[in-house]
Amino acid sequence: MGGPYKRKKYHRGDVHLKRRWRVKMRQGSRTKDLDQIDTDLSEGVVGGLLEQNIDYDKAGLGQFYCVHCAKDFIDTHAFKEHVKSKVHKRRLHALKTEPYTIEEANRAAGMGSYVKPGKRKMETLLPTAVVAEETLADVKKRAKLDEEAQKKIDEEEAMEKEKAGESDEDDEGDVNM
Repeated sequence: MGGPYKRKKYHRGDVHLKRRWRVKMRQGSRTKDLDQIDTDLSEGVVGGLLEQNIDYDKAGLGQFYCVHCAKDFIDTHAFKEHVKSKVHKRRLHALKTEPYTIEEANRAAGMGSYVKPGKRKMETLLPTAVVAEETLADVKKRAKLDEEAQKKIDEEEAMEKEKAGESDEDDEGDVNM
């Protein structure tokens, strides 16, 4: 029996609440800056990001990560659709120019001669799960197999310790760490 929805009325003293809400909505969620992504694209770091360990807290268990946009995706299809998107293409175009450095700042201040920023070729880097055309179910199955293999290894190490006479417990039954 309710009527139409009403807008919240901001009275004369509530303007500060309205402004705070507007600023918060404008900012949105914070993503990595271009210079941070540029460090992620360096030789030693990018391999680790493309072949991440399985993380249950991330979308797609962390296996479908776009290095250029710093985003996790749920499966191969979502990742491929993202690669075709305008947002990803804009990010690739922005990453083509080399990041701003201290030397460039000094040159702009008059300490040295101007050098035009270099352009570089930027291509989309695909994670191993996307290259292998894995689905989320395949990734979960692989995670389960990895956990079972790790349990077997741990059990074998515990058996070897018991055979050698080493135990994690002292004479009183307390566990040593």
